[in-house]
Amino acid sequence: MSTTSDDRPATELRTALLETAADLIATAGPGSLTLRRVAEEVGTSTMAVYTHFGGMPGLRRALRREGFARLSARLAALSQTDDPVADLAQLCLAYYVYATADPHLYRVVFMEEPLGEDDAVIGSQPFDVLVGGVRRCIAANAFDPADPVELATQIWVLGHGGVTLQLTRLLTPEQASACLLGALVQLFSSYGAGADATRRSIEKAFARPPTTASGS
Repeated sequence: MSTTSDDRPATELRTALLETAADLIATAGPGSLTLRRVAEEVGTSTMAVYTHFGGMPGLRRALRREGFARLSARLAALSQTDDPVADLAQLCLAYYVYATADPHLYRVVFMEEPLGEDDAVIGSQPFDVLVGGVRRCIAANAFDPADPVELATQIWVLGHGGVTLQLTRLLTPEQASACLLGALVQLFSSYGAGADATRRSIEKAFARPPTTASGS
C-alpha cells in the first residue's frame, strides 16, 4: 500500500479521485479501476480512497452520485418561461451539454451497471425533472393528453441514443446535434405541439444556452 503524503485540501483531493476514477473507467474499462492505480494517477496514497470513500465500492457509488448530482444541478439552474415546450427543449439541451462536456463521467453514470438496487435508483431525480417538463406541456395544452412518464422516457431514450453515438464516434458532434434537433421536432410535433410551433419553441430555447451550474 502506498504511503505517499498528500497535503491537498480534502475537497480538492476527493474531486481528483472521482475524476481520475471516471477517466480510468471510460478510457480503460471497469477492470482498470483499482485502489493502487487510482492512487498512483492522482499522486496520493491508497489510504486516501478509504478516507474519502471507505474503499472501492464506495468510490464507484460516489461516482454515480456525483454524475447525477451534476446533471441535477444543471437542470435545476434552468428557469421556467411562459413557453413550456421551449423549457422542455432547454432541459434536453442541458442534458446534451452535460453529457458532451463531461463524457467520462457520463459514461460511468449511464453506461456502467449499478452495484445494487440502491445504486440503481440514484438517477431518479433528473428523470423526475424531465417528467415535470412534459407534464407542464400537457397541462398547457401544448401536448395532447398522455402519460407524461411514457413521453419523458421516449425523450430520454432519444437523447441518450444520440449522445452515445457521438461519444462512441459513430456520429460526429455536428451529425449528432443535427439529428437530435430534427428528431426532437418530430417527437414534439407528434405529441400535439405541431411542427411550426415546435420549431419556434426550440429555436427560442436554443437561443438561450443552458446555465452552467456551479461545480458542473
